[in-house]
Amino acid sequence: MNLLASRPSLHMDGQDGLLFEGVPLQTIASAVGTPCWVTGAGTLRRRTRNLRKAFTERGIDISLHYALKANDHLATLTVLHQEGCGADVVSGGELRRALAAGISPSQIVFSGVGKTDAELMLALQEDIGQINVESVEELRRLSHLARASSLTARVALRVNPHIDAETHDKISTGRLGDKFGIDWADVPALYREASTLPGIDIRGLATHIGSQILSPAPFKAAYARIAEMVVGLREEGLSVSVVDCGGGLGVRYRDELAPPPAALAGAIAETLGHLDLKLAIEPGRWIAAPAGVLLASVIDLKAQREGISDFVIVDAAMNDLARPSLYGAWHGIIPLAPDLAYAETAPQTVVGPVCESSDVLAKDRLLPAVRTGDQIAILDTGAYGAVMSSTYNSRPLAAQVMIENGQWQVVRKRQRVEALWGDDSIPEWLDSE
Repeated sequence: MNLLASRPSLHMDGQDGLLFEGVPLQTIASAVGTPCWVTGAGTLRRRTRNLRKAFTERGIDISLHYALKANDHLATLTVLHQEGCGADVVSGGELRRALAAGISPSQIVFSGVGKTDAELMLALQEDIGQINVESVEELRRLSHLARASSLTARVALRVNPHIDAETHDKISTGRLGDKFGIDWADVPALYREASTLPGIDIRGLATHIGSQILSPAPFKAAYARIAEMVVGLREEGLSVSVVDCGGGLGVRYRDELAPPPAALAGAIAETLGHLDLKLAIEPGRWIAAPAGVLLASVIDLKAQREGISDFVIVDAAMNDLARPSLYGAWHGIIPLAPDLAYAETAPQTVVGPVCESSDVLAKDRLLPAVRTGDQIAILDTGAYGAVMSSTYNSRPLAAQVMIENGQWQVVRKRQRVEALWGDDSIPEWLDSE
């Protein structure tokens, strides 16, 4: 039950079993079926407010642009919009989602490599707050598009500061050789060029060095480099009014010593707080991950020979939650039934039914002796969970539920299996035979 001690939104009730924000998860699993994603609106609100409070206490006025890639459901975006968050988007689709959720164009930042001309035109036409440009090529394309349409793009140059975020290789974004951002050494010349290009209103700099960062040291190192660059550009007579500090603050999945938001606030205050800048961050995982669980049911139990963990086969799989197979990610697992809360445990491997050996949700995990039909909660799946799901093996997308103040509602129905081939078509020469 150490998992519960560090997760205030979860509680084990002796009668109703595992509760999430006061709602019995067994009730949802029985009514909606599994697999099923559950998002806690109260947790989203609490974490957003705690993050903002950390900056207020350091005297830092910061804009929060929630990173849609973590969890882009309209219900989630609506909650965060109500909490005063803008949006950080990385595609035209995410931009349209943010607008659909009621987020003002002025509060939207468009990041990411590979923005197409059509996506850049959408950003220009919607007059969004800022485009974080990733390359000289993108800057020049944007200038051409803006000039041709008599529009203006508010721009920050995304800097690759050559800082190792000390996180998983696949979620590091600020090292030399990573695809993101403009090489540190090339930024001053490009900033000078940007200040002369038609259709470009160069505002400042942006950086983002990775995700699930568990130490303030990489943040401080990156922001110190940005601060040095701000001073240098200003000494040349160039205007720098904005710094987008990115996101990446890590959360506790297992036993990590995840830094509190005060650590990020401190890193920004110490390096950039004295430079009279409009500052922004792009939180995603930190807000959303603990605000979600994935419910699953035990399909079968498969005993192994002595010395090898038994298999617990559940109805959630790698097509639902990709992180364990993609990154080797660890997610806590708790049975919903109260009688299993303090039962003896033994090593078991939790797997899904997808026809891949990598469909392993938890290997050699100490779990109580679950039974066929028992339900489990896979924890901290509110970020990079449902949003990364696929329909591999013709498995429909799972239902989604939101809870708040003791009430719950389905916010996305389970996909009908017929919808999987609803847009398929057969060539005429095959259909005629």
